[in-house]
Amino acid sequence: MQVLEEYYVATTSKLRPGLAPDEARADVADLLAWRPVSIDGNLVRIAWDLEDRFSLSFWDALIIAAARVADCRSLLTEDLQDGASYDGVTIVDPFRAPVGSVG
Repeated sequence: MQVLEEYYVATTSKLRPGLAPDEARADVADLLAWRPVSIDGNLVRIAWDLEDRFSLSFWDALIIAAARVADCRSLLTEDLQDGASYDGVTIVDPFRAPVGSVG
């Protein structure tokens, strides 16, 4: 959910040109079909553990925690080191990975 929230805010208020709110909302509504992990107390506790063990920012740890709870093997992001692994979640920089290589 955090990433969808960030997407909505970035596309409607930070990017120039950005998206109209109704366009960004339609994108988010489509992505809800993927059943994103909701932020709850358990997820926050997992994120704190990841933050402490791997010296991550809380926000990055929260995204990794959500990926772990959702049983994702790979997490596409340019914000963390490509190839790094956090409790079974491997970071893949989408701008470095060959097309079709993410499983």
